[in-house]
Amino acid sequence: MKPNSNYKNLKDSYLFRNIAMKVKAYQEANPDKHIYRLGIGDVTLPLADEVVKALHRAVEDQAHAETFHGYMNECGADFLRSAIAGHYKKRGVDLSVDEVFVSSGASDELGDILDLFAYGKTTALITEPAYPAYLDASIMAGRRILTLETGMENGFVPQPGMPVKEWSDSQSDDKTPDVIYICSPNNPTGSVLNRQQLAKWVEYADSVGAVILFDAAYEAFIEEEDVPHSIFEIEGARTCAIEICSLSKTAGFTGTRCGYTVIPGELERDGMKLNDMWVRNRTTKTNGVSYIIQRGAEAVFTDKGREQIQKNIAVYKENAKCLMKALDAAGISYVGGKNAPYVWMQCPNGLKSWECFDLLLNEIQVVGTPGAGFGSCGEGYFRFSSFGSPEDTAEAARRIYELWKS
Repeated sequence: MKPNSNYKNLKDSYLFRNIAMKVKAYQEANPDKHIYRLGIGDVTLPLADEVVKALHRAVEDQAHAETFHGYMNECGADFLRSAIAGHYKKRGVDLSVDEVFVSSGASDELGDILDLFAYGKTTALITEPAYPAYLDASIMAGRRILTLETGMENGFVPQPGMPVKEWSDSQSDDKTPDVIYICSPNNPTGSVLNRQQLAKWVEYADSVGAVILFDAAYEAFIEEEDVPHSIFEIEGARTCAIEICSLSKTAGFTGTRCGYTVIPGELERDGMKLNDMWVRNRTTKTNGVSYIIQRGAEAVFTDKGREQIQKNIAVYKENAKCLMKALDAAGISYVGGKNAPYVWMQCPNGLKSWECFDLLLNEIQVVGTPGAGFGSCGEGYFRFSSFGSPEDTAEAARRIYELWKS
């Protein structure tokens, strides 16, 4: 047996595992200390009541022969796909049910979707700072990788035409990508692309034949009118984009696991329709998402479900405002927080990202995420998540201000 040698190119340890190990060691050495966790972007509020009721009803369905469900449609149950298409319709985006695919979450889908592209012959452009899975999944698949780095000078907003560099040692004058990763609202920076900025990417992708993998996991946090919730709000996107979304942050499904992917019927390369290819992939490689989970997800898109979910999101937005207020008072630069659940802080006093992590943990027991873990241009920055409890977030913000108020 010959193993996949691409795994040798991965970093020894995943970012969040490193954080967990450091926090565990500190907690064991200081069992009396309470740790304020603003690091990994896991939600803390429970599922909405409408979702829980739907889950219970679905469990009861499985107890009776006349309502029992076994194998589900591998691409998703029509009742959920229709609900998702209806959700898009309210935003002016027309989708057919067959263009919506139900998944077990965005993280799973972002890795699996690479099956659509030629192994070892595809160039992926990753706009950094970036969610680490984009890079790791591309490495595992043996892709040639290009990176486009952003910074505070441009608000961490990537645009076509910015300098692109090779991630590996191999060099080529051709910097044209086949696949482009874009996340808006962005994880980790919290920055967003407005309509004009996103339209430039659609125009670029269509002009070079690239496919945009648009990560819309945080679209529910968008407040500004000029920021698209979906790339399909942009003209031309149906011939160059795949959208991957998740209910994890929208509706607290981090432990329940459900998301969805949109692949338009017009998206075609070399005479092959990517929608048809994904149907073939899913029917080969999965048995679909469980009936119970899909019924719970369906409740997310009801009027009452949306109302309850928005109340939870409002709590996380208030947490972000609390953190932003503390950083403003301390005179510390940052981006994000307004349209996203993340605040991306410039490390004070010239600290490096992991130095900042150690200082916050050891001095004030606050845990965040070092920016260096999201790409080289993340060095010197630090991510705070707003998904903690309001009480812990308020205390963490107070401690951050007290630490750096001078």
